[in-house]
Amino acid sequence: MGEKSIIAYFKSPEDANRVADQIKSLGVKEDIQVDRFGKYPLGSSDKLINPTSGQISSQATLTLGASGDRDSGILASADVSASGMSDGGDNPITGRDILLATIVDETVFDQAMQFIKDADGLV
Repeated sequence: MGEKSIIAYFKSPEDANRVADQIKSLGVKEDIQVDRFGKYPLGSSDKLINPTSGQISSQATLTLGASGDRDSGILASADVSASGMSDGGDNPITGRDILLATIVDETVFDQAMQFIKDADGLV
């Protein structure tokens, strides 16, 4: 018997965790993880920055609270959300930013895939 890996994307952590629990019921105990990823490499800033102090790395730091170094800040500032030059669409939060990664036995692979599809996951 072999193993197969699965990487699935979800819109909410609740959906991903529910599917993770279903997959665990198939016998997968250790090789499963649910995590969030985003477009800003170091996450969001957890402190307010005074723009008059000159201690800002980029426009994205001011407008989005994105943390990071100067280089990644410049790239993040190109996002329409940072500049305010575009509304970015009606609903900017439309993506699947929750990742479920697991390794399952081949015998339960099809059933695990069905759990993901039933929860509107994307493989």
